[in-house]
Amino acid sequence: MTPLLVVITGPTAVGKTQLCVKIAQHFSTEIISADSRQFYKELSIGTAKPTSEEMQNIQHHFIDSHSITENYNVNDFEKDTLTLLGKLFQQHKIIILTGGSGLYIDAVCEGLDEDLPGSDEKIRSELNEIQQKYGIQILQEKLKQLDPEFYKEIDLNNVKRLQRAIEVCLLTGKKYSDIRQGEKQNRPFKVLKIGLNRDREELFSRINQRVDLMIQNGLLDEIKSVIKYRNKNALKTVGYTELFDFLDEKTTLEEAKGKIKVNTRRYAKRQIGWFNKSDDYRWFHPDEMDIIISEIERYSMKLASD
Repeated sequence: MTPLLVVITGPTAVGKTQLCVKIAQHFSTEIISADSRQFYKELSIGTAKPTSEEMQNIQHHFIDSHSITENYNVNDFEKDTLTLLGKLFQQHKIIILTGGSGLYIDAVCEGLDEDLPGSDEKIRSELNEIQQKYGIQILQEKLKQLDPEFYKEIDLNNVKRLQRAIEVCLLTGKKYSDIRQGEKQNRPFKVLKIGLNRDREELFSRINQRVDLMIQNGLLDEIKSVIKYRNKNALKTVGYTELFDFLDEKTTLEEAKGKIKVNTRRYAKRQIGWFNKSDDYRWFHPDEMDIIISEIERYSMKLASD
């Protein structure tokens, strides 16, 4: 049978971790995380990293695999994951790839566009200077002017991706969203994409509860422990930037917590928008585990018979 990569994704707090563990147990397989911040050993609470109890002895890859002091990007992840899959498919016919970082999932399944220009140090330096002087909002407005389509998809609190999109627009004179729509690269495996979603109010309630739980579980202490790395891109994201503002006495703790909830809800909507661009996803409620397992079995049987 052709090896099968099962992608299970959806917005933050939708319930990916628990479902993926159960499905991995059913198929006696392993899980690859495609969460762009769970790589880092130093970040656990703010990234909603699964605990050892939640992983239930299922092998998870790319969790705690790197230090925040290392430079690790989507290109590295694509290369490393393809190498890992080559090894894992020798032992398993089905592997699970899960996470909410759409760009990282796309990189593994379809490859990154080869025509994107390299980084321009002058532009990147200017954007850094602007962001430090005027704040992230000026970058958000700049991208909105240059590429309103990608503005609607991107995590607007991710400084690195904002800068990269603006940089590509300035270097090419084209929209980043247009350039990214290149040809898919062939992979030595088939891909089944499963999206998870919930009713909007249900999802937003789960997000709010998760933020409260993060604060109770010591997110602020985690923030303090990594404050010396606050210039790293992984920390210029939701859940961290808001609490850095609190530590800088720019806001109260309650205000920071409220901003985390708002920004996380906005991020979830952008994640859904990203995945909805593709017609390849088959959407389910996370409680429909038996139906999802049947869908995977049906698809794998079809591959076996082809």
